[in-house]
Amino acid sequence: MAFNVLRSELESCCMDPITGFYRTGICDTGTGDLGMHTVCVNLTDSFLEYALSEGNDLITPVPEYGFPGLKEGNRWCVCLRTVQNAIKEGIDVKINLKATHISALEYMDLEELKKYAVAE
Repeated sequence: MAFNVLRSELESCCMDPITGFYRTGICDTGTGDLGMHTVCVNLTDSFLEYALSEGNDLITPVPEYGFPGLKEGNRWCVCLRTVQNAIKEGIDVKINLKATHISALEYMDLEELKKYAVAE
């Protein structure tokens, strides 16, 4: 069983569209996940545009991989560094703590994460 940053069972981030590095719907991680797709983010247009500007196009559909493209209101497992950089840039970041993997605490303080937490 995987745990979240609140030290309870890791909840699903999104099943439609299905997210996670392993496409299980949860922000789990492992040795193959070099980007640490561990933070469940409630996406905003400003976050999507920021990710695009950093070379991570989450907006454009890629049908051959079953990726529908994302829009504001979707939830998605995002790379930890993208979240950290977006926060530094003042981008609107909305984090679902119950669906964010505990390993994020290796790089971000829980109190900082709570500043960007969404009501669940």
